[in-house]
Amino acid sequence: MTEWYASDRDSFREILEKAERGDCIEIDSLASVAGSSAELLDAAAVLMEKKAELICREEGIDTRSEIGQTFFEVCRLLHGLDRNRPRRRDGIEKAKEEGRYKGRKPIAVDEGLFDSVVSLWENGKITAREAMSKLDLKPNTFYRRIKEREERKMKDYKQVGNEIKEEIKEVAEQGRRDLDELKKQVKADIEEVKKAADERLELHETERERIQDRIRAEVEHVESVRQMKKDVEAEAKELKKLMENEK
Repeated sequence: MTEWYASDRDSFREILEKAERGDCIEIDSLASVAGSSAELLDAAAVLMEKKAELICREEGIDTRSEIGQTFFEVCRLLHGLDRNRPRRRDGIEKAKEEGRYKGRKPIAVDEGLFDSVVSLWENGKITAREAMSKLDLKPNTFYRRIKEREERKMKDYKQVGNEIKEEIKEVAEQGRRDLDELKKQVKADIEEVKKAADERLELHETERERIQDRIRAEVEHVESVRQMKKDVEAEAKELKKLMENEK
C-alpha cells in the first residue's frame, strides 16, 4: 500500500495512473484536482475500479472510513446518471422528430392567484420566499413563471402596438381615399359651375347680339324716315316753285 499526495490536477492524473489496489491519494481539495464535475466523477470511477482510497482535507472526505465510502456511492450514482444523459438526450431528440415528445407537464397554477401574489411581491408587500410559499412553487419554477409572465406581457404589448399601427394605417388609407373622392367631387362641381357660367355667358351674348340687331334696325328706320322727310320737303319746294311760275 502506497500513500500519495497530489497538489494539482497534473500530479493527480499521474498518481491516478500509477495507483494500485489499497493505495491512498491525499489532496487539498476537490477543486484543486478537478476542473469540472465530469472530471471528478471520472477520477472517482478510476479510484473505485482500482479499489484505491481518497483523502480530501478541505471537504473532510476519507474513503477509508464507512462514512467516507458514501462519497464513492454518490459518485457512482452521479456517474451513472451522467453516462445515461447522452442516451436520454438522443431519446428526446428522436421523440421530437417523431412528434411524441411533450416535455415536462407544467405545474398547474391558478393564474389569478399567481398575478395577485406576484403583484404583492412586486410592490414590496411580501418577500419572494413568501410568494413562493403562497403559490407552493420552487424558486426556479417561480422565477421561470415570472419570466414567462413578462414575455406574455411583452407579446401582448407588441400585439396591441401592431393592432394600433394597423388601425392608424387603415384610418390614414381611408382618409386618403376620402380626400381623393372629395377632390373628384370638387373638380366635378367646378366643371358644373364652369359649364353653367359658359351657358349663361353664351345666353347673354345671344341676348346682346339680339339687342344690338334691334338697335341697328331702329337706327336704320330713323335714318330712312329722315331721308323720306328730306325727299318730301324737296318735292314740296319744287312743287311750290312750279306753282309760282305758273302764276
